[in-house]
Amino acid sequence: MINEISLVVSTLATLIPILTTLGVITYWLGRKFAEIEARFGRIDEKFRDVDNRFANIDHRFEEVMKHIDLRVSRIAEAFRSYQEFFVEYLAAQGIIKESEVNMLRNEALRLMRLAVTNPITKEEWEKIRRYLEKDELTMEEALELRELARKVTDEYGERSEAWKLHIYASVMVGRAIRKLREKKSTNR
Repeated sequence: MINEISLVVSTLATLIPILTTLGVITYWLGRKFAEIEARFGRIDEKFRDVDNRFANIDHRFEEVMKHIDLRVSRIAEAFRSYQEFFVEYLAAQGIIKESEVNMLRNEALRLMRLAVTNPITKEEWEKIRRYLEKDELTMEEALELRELARKVTDEYGERSEAWKLHIYASVMVGRAIRKLREKKSTNR
């Protein structure tokens, strides 16, 4: 029995320091893992802050781009209005020659090949074609052609043919104005 007690005591004497060491190591590792977890929590928080900052920057960038797009659209509209006025004035004064009008018409006809690939309806393209085939337009037809030409420049402003169509339409408005003015002066 003394041998058994001695064996138990010696086993306990060996196990107690080992178990104590394991307990201390487990406690220490638990604290270290808690610290690491806390650090990861802080890192996650910083990433959330960075994500929020990027979201704010993205939002500001989108606002700036909208503002720039709006300004570019306004400039394009101002240019188109200026072009309309100037060309209509020249046509109304009879300064633009018939050969120049025919050249513009031919350039505008090149645009018709785009008719199958855009949001301008088939009917609108047909109207444009019909107006381009006519030598003279009524004021109503000229104004409708100019509206259609505006739509074309909105969609295909990067193509010179679109602007030539717009110039041609403006010439036709100017010619219609001249015709109406001449008609009024002969009726007096």
